[in-house]
Amino acid sequence: MTTVAGRSAVNPGGEQGILATADAGASERAPRRRPRAGGWALVLLGLLLLSVIVAVALGPADISPADVWRSILARFGLGESSLSPLREGIVWELRMPRVLGAAAVGAGLAICGAIMQAVLRNPLADPYLLGLSSGASFGAVIVIVLGAALALPVAAFGGAVGALLLTLLVAGVAGRMTTSRTILAGVAVSAVLSALTSLVVFWSATGDTYREILGWLLGSLAGVTWPTALLALGAIALIGLPLLLSAGTLEAFAFGDRSAASFGIPVERARWMLLGATALLTGCLVAMSGSIGFVGLVVPHAVRLIAGPGHRALLPLSTLAGAVVLIWADTLARTLFDPRELPVGIVTALLGGPVFMALLVLRARRNR
Repeated sequence: MTTVAGRSAVNPGGEQGILATADAGASERAPRRRPRAGGWALVLLGLLLLSVIVAVALGPADISPADVWRSILARFGLGESSLSPLREGIVWELRMPRVLGAAAVGAGLAICGAIMQAVLRNPLADPYLLGLSSGASFGAVIVIVLGAALALPVAAFGGAVGALLLTLLVAGVAGRMTTSRTILAGVAVSAVLSALTSLVVFWSATGDTYREILGWLLGSLAGVTWPTALLALGAIALIGLPLLLSAGTLEAFAFGDRSAASFGIPVERARWMLLGATALLTGCLVAMSGSIGFVGLVVPHAVRLIAGPGHRALLPLSTLAGAVVLIWADTLARTLFDPRELPVGIVTALLGGPVFMALLVLRARRNR
């Protein structure tokens, strides 16, 4: 008997019919056999570990991946490091926290993108669709203009969460909160907050303040230190990992609100909890990195092509893939035009746009 989220499908006129149709459609659409998710998870995990070591090695100082590996082993009491104290400092005080911070931000944005696309049933949903980016940007710009840079992470986090609350309030004020109403409310809130941000920049920003605001709006991991990297990793552990356990609920949402309710899912409460958790996670991450687009949008779509639409595989694989993608995007940003450094948001947009178009072409060919 087919089950969703641990519950049996018992309504022959409702979900059984939907499930039968979905099963029939799946059997017609999936003639080719996909590799198991466990195999992809091992590949991505190995790629993530390799990416961390190589990304830490890359830079102006002469450090090889083997040196980084021996230094890591030495930290765990296995052998001795071959690096001088100066290069040890470069590895552990500059590059390692930045690379781990990039991995945490990429993983978190990918998780949020996959969940929002399922909850809102919109393939274009990402962590910024509901105004989160605009809210975080507005909060960050306010404190930069006021000269309170130390409060920037708090202001960005508060702006992201406030924007989500405003979106959900607008979506639910006229009655039951629906998916389409939530998306439209998010677009409206995002437009208003973006306009307010532009107004503040136009009215008050000058010189260094203008450059600082532009750098934050385009995203950067240059200021990541161990405390901020550990904060991002902690957010992944406390919010991201529980979100990975929501796969059963997301499978039910794929059939629509009415069908999800027939499976015993408290639709409104589940939607509020999932969107609220993604907002908290996004707020924690963008408070450290600034606004970085395309990771939450592109990574889940790319993972679906190799592992299928099932969320039990999609969520963990997107987590690993998002970490790898942002590690390399940030590495390109800091090394491509060395000593000049690009905002990482430019790199993700330049890479993400063409990749997303290629994914659209591949999906169209598969669906013929």
